[in-house]
Amino acid sequence: MNTTIIAPSVLAADFANLQRDIEMVNNSQADWFHIDVMDGQFVPNISFGMPVIEAIKKHAKKPLDVHLMIEKPERYIETFAKIGADIITVHHEATVHLHRTLKQIKDAGCKAGVVLNLSTPVSVLEDILPDCYMVLLMSINPGFGGQKFEEMTYAKVKKLRKMIDEQGLDTLIEIDGGVNNVTGPKLIEAGADVLVAGSYVFNAENPTETIAHLKTFKR
Repeated sequence: MNTTIIAPSVLAADFANLQRDIEMVNNSQADWFHIDVMDGQFVPNISFGMPVIEAIKKHAKKPLDVHLMIEKPERYIETFAKIGADIITVHHEATVHLHRTLKQIKDAGCKAGVVLNLSTPVSVLEDILPDCYMVLLMSINPGFGGQKFEEMTYAKVKKLRKMIDEQGLDTLIEIDGGVNNVTGPKLIEAGADVLVAGSYVFNAENPTETIAHLKTFKR
């Protein structure tokens, strides 16, 4: 893949002006909306519920990339698919039967992905990679936006890219946390395909230009 996929994280949007920010993403060069769902159990924070995601879907003109940071995500797969998720990613650490959960996501009509926390090695995915549309590597500890990027992520991206290439797969690598004009190009060079950017986009003086700049990163 030559073109970097950009997925602005709605968690960093202005909730008092959410429709305005959704329209900004619609009119930008961004590819997806990244939606972080937190339950206060798997991560120490609570975020979007179903009504908010339904409201976003009504105005979004681009796919919803829904990242479930919740315990036992299999309980809610069909619900998230029904309210508009296009891609659903679940944490390896949060579901016991990962293969079954990925099949559940696909059966619900969505693309399925796996998320790894910082401390989880990419080697755990060796056997499940063929079932993954995408792997999301956390480059921060999940739960809060605006955290500092963890440098160990570059090595993990390279290892995962090697695994994907060796298996002859088209699995995408997505990065979430601390993405900016410094870390972004290094991540793409290491083998990433999708960059999630939250505060770096929504706090920018010109978010549309910031997204356009992120799109220029190529390997």
